[in-house]
Amino acid sequence: REGMKTSASPSSLVGGAILSVGPLGMPFKTIDPFLFAVYHDDNYPAGEESMGPPQALLRGRMLGQDFGSRTGWNMYHGRSVPGFPKHPHRGFETVTLVRHGVVDHCDSLGSKGRFGEGGDVQWMTAGKGISHSEMFPLLKRDGPNRLELFQIWLNLERTNKMRDPHFKMLWHEDIPTAVINSDGSDATTTLAVIAGQGFLGVEADSKVPEPPPASYASKGEASDVAIVTLTMEPGANYTLPAARGGDSTRRKLFYFKGPKLSVDGKMFEDHSGIELRGGVAVGLEAAGDGPVELLLLQGKPIGEPVVQHGPFVMTSREEIIQAFTDYQTDEFGDWNHGSDAPVHPRDAERFAVHADGKREERKWASPVS
Repeated sequence: REGMKTSASPSSLVGGAILSVGPLGMPFKTIDPFLFAVYHDDNYPAGEESMGPPQALLRGRMLGQDFGSRTGWNMYHGRSVPGFPKHPHRGFETVTLVRHGVVDHCDSLGSKGRFGEGGDVQWMTAGKGISHSEMFPLLKRDGPNRLELFQIWLNLERTNKMRDPHFKMLWHEDIPTAVINSDGSDATTTLAVIAGQGFLGVEADSKVPEPPPASYASKGEASDVAIVTLTMEPGANYTLPAARGGDSTRRKLFYFKGPKLSVDGKMFEDHSGIELRGGVAVGLEAAGDGPVELLLLQGKPIGEPVVQHGPFVMTSREEIIQAFTDYQTDEFGDWNHGSDAPVHPRDAERFAVHADGKREERKWASPVS
């Protein structure tokens, strides 16, 4: 995968606005207040009636644990339809940004939904505990079915780790974007701001969706959390503004696609995770002959102990033990979705049904089946 290109961290790139450089991995290495970020780019074949790949293409795979395939796509924990069947979380949030493809969600709150193509985001506060599934139905019968997404884990403060779980949709039509002209060039940079302020100007910043109420990101400038994607045309230049929190905000730029990127005047030819000073503006340039794609994650550190065991992230070993005990007791709620790997009807549009019965519906911008 192009996005997984890696290299060593040359010391010559560190200095000025650049605090550290590391190779991209699977997952990306994040910094407090983030826990985890993973990038998937799977080129699935045409889907069968089951909305999974043809059975003949599943032979020889380790179904239930299919990662790192050389065929250009993975089943992950799925056995018929790719994806992640029912599994639990406690103590943090998941932010799932889908650039291409479709994700079907179900959870133990009774919520469910379908989102994807074009940049839809699901923001889920696991809080005291939730079980959910994330399946990737292959809606196109004539193929291909590309799936491209980020999943980002954002930590919760100790005081909010046992809050009630919460599920929120940020439909791509509601996520503000900006197309920014370059100095001395016709090339542009496109920003999409899922969270954060100070990137788009006062009027557009006011349109950035509110995070869930218990989220660390909901604290505004006190947490200075931002999640931003940037797409730079060849030859584009853009100045990333200083963080509102100055150097107390930690920020990391993930360069995951494109042939060449200049950061603060230093040239990157290998895809990297680049930690930047928060208190200074940083010049970026797509210096090669192809577009460059970037993910920016930033925030002031929570600064609390992080004790993680699989899908549970707490602040002590005792809290982790309690999480396992609680999950074994009730699996964090009822599961009324039939299969542990449920998918919605092929012809379903984008939608979300919340635990209180509220329903949201959106049309696809272009055909996905």
